[in-house]
Amino acid sequence: MKPGNSEAKKGYKDTLNLPRTSFPMKACLPEREPVILKKWEEDAIYAGIMEKRKNSGKQFILHDGPPYANGHIHMGHVLNKILKDMCVKYFTMKGHRSPYVPGWDCHGLPVEHQLFKELNMDKGDIGQVEFREKARDYAMRYVKIQSEEFRRLGIFGDWGNPYLTLDKDYEADILFSLADLYEKGFIYKGLKPVNWCRTCETALAEAEVEYRDKTSPSICVKFEAAKTTLGKKTYFVIWTTTPWTLFANVAVALHPEFLYSFVSVKEEIWIVASELTDAFMKKSGTDDYRVLEQRKGKDLAGDIKNSRHPFIDRDSVIVTADHVTTDEGTGCVHIAPGHGQDDYTTG
Repeated sequence: MKPGNSEAKKGYKDTLNLPRTSFPMKACLPEREPVILKKWEEDAIYAGIMEKRKNSGKQFILHDGPPYANGHIHMGHVLNKILKDMCVKYFTMKGHRSPYVPGWDCHGLPVEHQLFKELNMDKGDIGQVEFREKARDYAMRYVKIQSEEFRRLGIFGDWGNPYLTLDKDYEADILFSLADLYEKGFIYKGLKPVNWCRTCETALAEAEVEYRDKTSPSICVKFEAAKTTLGKKTYFVIWTTTPWTLFANVAVALHPEFLYSFVSVKEEIWIVASELTDAFMKKSGTDDYRVLEQRKGKDLAGDIKNSRHPFIDRDSVIVTADHVTTDEGTGCVHIAPGHGQDDYTTG
């Protein structure tokens, strides 16, 4: 190309055949996202989608477990809501009618706990009615805050009409449902262990309880039988992997159908499951022993009704229970009803 030709004056980028767009080079998302969200709201995009899909024969209903109205949203909320929003929008684009109705759990320990922290007081410092009024105001405040935070994430939904567990209509529906269950015979009065939080002074749901990993030594403990039949002090020997529960012991359980041996060891008689006798004696380092007699668990419990707690001045009842096994240990199980479902049922 000769010097002076007009084509020689063009820059290299002017010679490229690139698509042209009005999109800005920089995204500037922090500034642009609120503008986009505001336009979605002004144009009522969600309402328009619902109107367009109102006669669709296909539906996808997402039943959303509500968050607690007890603070600002965190990353767990963000992940939860965005993944659900992706599902709703996916099915919407496939032609389904897929409404999303947000909701909030406005009752219970999470709300109460955070409110007590904000008020800097305990249960004894405020009346119940006054506290409930404050709890309602607190929950409604965070319903509004979380609603705005979820909408800021671009979540489509009927944000103007959420369901709230403190709404009177919602509470009425709960009562009607409870009445229906009662009339069908599903509601009955019984007993079950309930976890109690000493700090919060309230009952805890099982899902709210987290267990710390704890390693304890397994030990064997002698419970002296209240009745001696063979002229020597007689002991039920229990084996436990949770020695810290011995403080709560109230009974020793035997399997009703297992055979139990009366084993003479020096000046004592130990009662252990016959099937486990040799293995237990070897583990305890006892070589010199002799089996005097054998009896079924149900007969033993009927004859020797009590034993003595090894270090607390009280009786431990001899009972039978089907959950006793001979997989390991002695076949005599210490029972602490406050620790474990099987123990509670037996107790």
